[in-house]
Amino acid sequence: MRSNGGLVGAKKTVAVGSASGIWTIRDAQRENGAGNWQPPPLNVDYLVVAGGGGGGAGRGGGGGAGGLRSTVTTTGGGGTLESALVLTAGASYTVTVGSGGGSATAGSNSIFNNITSVGGGRGGTHISDNAGGSGGSGGGAAMNYGANIWAGGTGTVNQGYNGATSGNAGTDDPRNTGGGGGAGAAGTIGTGTSTKPVGGIGIQSSITGSSVYYAGGGGGSRGGTDRTSAGAGTGGAGGGGTGGGDLGQTSGSVNSGGGGGGSEGGGGSAGGSGVVILRYTSFYTITLGAGLTGSTATVGLNKVTTITAGSGNVSFA
Repeated sequence: MRSNGGLVGAKKTVAVGSASGIWTIRDAQRENGAGNWQPPPLNVDYLVVAGGGGGGAGRGGGGGAGGLRSTVTTTGGGGTLESALVLTAGASYTVTVGSGGGSATAGSNSIFNNITSVGGGRGGTHISDNAGGSGGSGGGAAMNYGANIWAGGTGTVNQGYNGATSGNAGTDDPRNTGGGGGAGAAGTIGTGTSTKPVGGIGIQSSITGSSVYYAGGGGGSRGGTDRTSAGAGTGGAGGGGTGGGDLGQTSGSVNSGGGGGGSEGGGGSAGGSGVVILRYTSFYTITLGAGLTGSTATVGLNKVTTITAGSGNVSFA
């Protein structure tokens, strides 16, 4: 016969789908073993960031940040915050962490189940692929050539912003390239000696329990004749790389989805790899399948799993 274990309160009852009364841990464990105790719903919050685009070469624009989709704090491109996925324990769900693009190359997509964030657009390369590439966030344009103004790449709706166009037509001024777009803002147009081609800012997320920036755009190179880094743009907060002169450009940060910095003379820098972060109630335990690298921490009443590389399946039990 069931009792309240010496506790004062209403007599407890249990049936599949419901329970009432005051329960000891021992009694709850017994009913769970008998298949009577219903588990909590498996609602999974996510932050899915794609790989950032590589910066452009030869007076190149900054790489665009990887697309960002999230159910916590804010999402990319000024979009409406997304809803947690309701999953099933024991089922398998696909995860892919996108890699950053190399010099003047787009980043790769990141995926969690049916959620896909698009790789960042490549930075434009002078007298080659001048316009910035489209992607999660758009890449910045290379320096203009004569009267031409090159377009920045287009960002993906609800994931990121556009890359900047090139600067003043008919000039060879410093700073005359475009910054790559970020998840939180478009890149900045380099306008002669007045404004640097800065990468667009990323967005902050607190899904891990701490507020962290992700998906900043890469800075454009300086576009003129002194061939130093003085006029190059910085990367946007969220791992965006800094543009350079002949040297000095930097890559997007690992697991940030930041765009790579553009180069004035040589190859552009690589975009940062993406990341997939999942938050769910501590009742469940996640299993990462072959091919995935990650770790899990307990944050309050939840577990947070950060998947940093690879492609494979996850399941919950």
